[in-house]
This record gives sequence, C-alpha cells and structure tokens, in this order.
Amino acid sequence: MHFLLLGATGRVGQRVLAQALQDGHEITAVVRSMDKISLRSDRLTLLQGNACSAEDLAGAMTGVDAVVSCLGTDGGTVLTEATPLLIAAMKAAGVSRVVTVGTAGILQSREHPGLLRFEAPDTRRSSTRAAEEHRQAWALLAASGLRWTVVCPTYLPDGEAQGQFRAERDFLPDGGTSISVGDTAAFTYRVAVEDAYIGCRVGLAY
Repeated sequence: MHFLLLGATGRVGQRVLAQALQDGHEITAVVRSMDKISLRSDRLTLLQGNACSAEDLAGAMTGVDAVVSCLGTDGGTVLTEATPLLIAAMKAAGVSRVVTVGTAGILQSREHPGLLRFEAPDTRRSSTRAAEEHRQAWALLAASGLRWTVVCPTYLPDGEAQGQFRAERDFLPDGGTSISVGDTAAFTYRVAVEDAYIGCRVGLAY
C-alpha cells in the first residue's frame, strides 16, 4: 500500500513510519522540517510542507491508497485547520480511507450518557482545549463521507509495544488508565493496513 503520513515526526508518527517501511509499504510524508526524519528509504518520499496548506496536501496525494494522520493539537488549532483541507484533498484525489489519532477525551462517557468523556462533570482535565480541537476534527471526519477511523488512546507514556491491550468502539475500555506510544502506533498502523474499525472512534488502554 501507499500511505500518506502526517505527523511523521511525532512520537506515534515516527513509529508508524518505521513499521510501514519495515513491512514494505510506500510512504509519502509531509513534514515541516526534513531534519527531524532520520529514516531513509527508496520507498519513503519526504515532502517539505505544512498539513495546514491545501496546496501541500493536494501535492502529496498522488498515488496514495490511504491517509494516516498522527497530527496533534500543537497547543493551537492545527487539527481544525488541517482536517477540512485534508478532506477536500482526499476527495479531489479519490482517496477515501483515513485513520487519525485522537484522544480518549472524545470517547463516550459511561457514567454520563450523551456526553463525551471530556465534557463529563467528573473529568480530571484542567483544560479541555485540546479535547475540543480533537472533537471538532472528529465531527468533520464523521460528516465527510470518507471511510474514517479515529484511534483514541488514553494517557500515553513513552514505551515499546507490548501487544497486550484492549480496544473498544466509541468507549474507553473499562478501568483503562494508560497505553504506550508503541502500542498506540502499532494499533494505528494495523487498523490502516487491515481497513478495520470503519466509521468509529476506538478507545485504547491496557
């Protein structure tokens, strides 16, 4: 497969990139700084650009089968700026499959039906700004008509993939408190390759 990877220099994105190249896939990665990617391969095309640029996204779609976005909020409005541009670029290029990495805050609350976890009165978040960014990006994908999946890890410490974790549609697995970067990347990559969990958020936790 040929993937367009956004957020390839981030914690999850770097691991998705390494796994995809190891398994023989082609990757086009749009990065702001080429120096932050140490991997090199004849199956990796690095394009210096910005995920918030319609022109850069359109230029990266050639030959792409699916998009994997590991973009974070970056403390600002990256997701709400980039997501509509990505949707438009995918539709123009005839690409229908997209897997993104979100946050457990946008999963449904078990204790408060009808609310998302970050909206619930018992949330421990001191700020909901990042979760709101992720919520808006998810809403745009859900309304897009694309074949989307949003992977929603809970607390995300650095760590290697263990392979033993739980995944649940639209909810965080009961009692889950953490999931490593390695396992999150492995699951995100697998969902993209296997074309699984179409049209839902997926909660991840040990």
